[in-house]
Order: sequence, then structure tokens, then C-alpha cells
Amino acid sequence: MDNPSARVKLGARLVNYRTLAQLEAGLDEIRNSPKDIGVLALISRRPRTEEREVLEEAQLCLVEGLVGDNWKARGSKRTTDGAAHPELQITLMNARVIALVARDRADWALAGDQLFIDLDLSTKNIPPGTQLEIGTARIEITAYPHTGCRKFMARFGPEATEFVNSPTGRELQLRGVNAKVIRAGKIRVGDAVTKRPAPLPG
Repeated sequence: MDNPSARVKLGARLVNYRTLAQLEAGLDEIRNSPKDIGVLALISRRPRTEEREVLEEAQLCLVEGLVGDNWKARGSKRTTDGAAHPELQITLMNARVIALVARDRADWALAGDQLFIDLDLSTKNIPPGTQLEIGTARIEITAYPHTGCRKFMARFGPEATEFVNSPTGRELQLRGVNAKVIRAGKIRVGDAVTKRPAPLPG
């Protein structure tokens, strides 16, 4: 788990951005993502700011999130004391979306998300509270929105940012979703990602 298959240093890079028309042409393929059982396509860890490590397997932890990631050390602007936000432990992105936006699989990690999965991440399919089993771990989708920011625009272009932040993009949650770990465990690329409905109150 501590031997990443690839390390990615972020910085200035020339990218042949896709046009909005090209991106919108990929919507049908994205909408055809599996609804209930998907696949973990890529794991990306952020050991330090502007660095990525692509892993074959990793450990999810209730306290640390993705072990070795800087989520906890980095903290959050959304908490009063600047501590890491427990509802933002893990970020997921649809593998079909990042494949469309990034073109090259080697650039997937630039998005900054930790898990890329082939699963329908739309608000209709996985509303907040939905749980996903991956390997021996389980995570829960949280209500905090995940939207395209300036860093995403710099890496994938203004039209990609417009694409993921559009009304359709928000409905399909093209930029991805936030989650928290509710059962620690090991995950590995190729693992099934199984949707479990949100538990009933009480």
C-alpha cells in the first residue's frame, strides 16, 4: 500500500482541452454508468499539496480517511477551528467523467479526488446517506456539494468547469461527491463498488 505505482507532480502543463460540444457528446455514456454495482477504477493519494500517488490498493480509516492522504493534516476552511471536516474525508468522481475530461488516464489524478469509480453518482442514484461498500470498507455519501474550482479549471479548462458546474452537471454530480468512512478496511483497484440504500431513521 505504500508503494505507489506512479507519482504525479502538479505544475504548469500544456493540455489539449476538450470543447464543450465534445464534453456534452459524452453525456449518454456517463448516464449509462452502472446504478447498483460498479468498479473501483483508480486510487489517488495526496501525500502533500500538489502531489499525487496512484495506488493499486489502500486502507480506509475512520480517523484518517485514506491512510497516507493529507486530508487530516490539511484541515478545512469549513470548520470553525480549521480542523479537517469529517464529512469531507473522501472524494469520489465518476471514472467515465474523468476519462472524458482528462483524455489521458495518467492525468486522472490531477482532479484531486481520491477514488474514481465506474458508478452513477447522480443525485437521484446516490443521494446523501447512501452507503458504498468497496473491498472490506464502507463509506457514506455526505450532503456537501463538490464543484469545479479554479484548480480544476487550470488543469482541465474553462469549458470542462462549465460542463461539471452546469445544471445537468450538478444533477449528475459530474464533479463528484464527498463521503466519509463508516467502516475501515482495505480497498483495491478492480474491487466491486456496491450501493446500499441510506438506512432508515431510528
